[in-house]
Amino acid sequence: MNRRQFNLLIIIVAITLVIFIFCGFLFTCKGRETVPEHVEEEIVIEEPDEIQQQEKEEEIPLNQIIESSTTHISHQLHHPPSLSGLSMRQGWGVNVSVINPINYENPDLGIMQQMGVDQYIISFVAGEQFFRNNDWDRALNEYTASLNRNPQFINAYISRGNTWMKKREYNRAIDDFNHAIRLDANRAELYNYRGFARLQISAMGNVSSAVITREMNLAIEDFSRALRINQNYTDALINRSFAYFQTGDFVRTIEDCNRIIILEPLNAAIWNRRGSAWYRMEDDDRALNDFTEAIRLRNNYAAALFNRANTWLNKREFDRAYEDITRCLAINPSFAGAYSLRRDIRHILGR
Repeated sequence: MNRRQFNLLIIIVAITLVIFIFCGFLFTCKGRETVPEHVEEEIVIEEPDEIQQQEKEEEIPLNQIIESSTTHISHQLHHPPSLSGLSMRQGWGVNVSVINPINYENPDLGIMQQMGVDQYIISFVAGEQFFRNNDWDRALNEYTASLNRNPQFINAYISRGNTWMKKREYNRAIDDFNHAIRLDANRAELYNYRGFARLQISAMGNVSSAVITREMNLAIEDFSRALRINQNYTDALINRSFAYFQTGDFVRTIEDCNRIIILEPLNAAIWNRRGSAWYRMEDDDRALNDFTEAIRLRNNYAAALFNRANTWLNKREFDRAYEDITRCLAINPSFAGAYSLRRDIRHILGR
């Protein structure tokens, strides 16, 4: 074999290897049924930095977490509405805003062009690379270019919907998930993603109560459709239990939490959620059991400690309430609502 033949052989082997890698990428695009992230669906599939930040936010008594602040001691003795840890953050359902639905090994776009790969695939891959670099606008441009060339490419709709979620453009995300569902109505995760986007709309501060009610009901419908396709879809159960809680349907909240706990018995956030539902139904003993289990599973769970302190207060176990709220503040000194509760307990104790 002369040198020219040897070089030609090397080129053929290299091209074959590239084709093999690219085929694997296409198979990944076509075959993935779920998005590898957060609505971990973590419980959700999340990036480490995202998990840490979301846990921090979950413990802070923003309006999304504590529904009303404690204002009077007498209210504390009759099931005050202030409960913590009821947000849509980490532990509460898949958060599609941090999901990248495709895994691949950064194929070379130039080689793909030389191989004659369809341009809609090249645009999609470019969009994925921009997405991974948090360049949402360029990612959107590439996904749109991909869809302009192939309006039937479902992965581009999912990725673009996910990117709209990053930009908090939830209605546009819903439009893209609608397109994806029209292309494949049997993918449970698509209904879950759309439902999650609707939950985000209902949580926005600038929408009317009518919009909140409508989007919450539509979200519940989406999660239910996902569960009809896959009855053990934990992420959809987690999201639906949150929606039920927000609408005041505590019986259905508990039913969903029961199913989740069977599937994920170590999910501390769901024990806290079910305890919160028992609390709202004025079943303090069951609420205490669930908050205690949540704390056992996550020793530094400030939200559950806050909730258990409230429950001890209802049972007039003031020393125990004081102990829990003090632990809560040791874990999260920025938890403003916990200072108010500790002040009220101190007043009762004569301190």
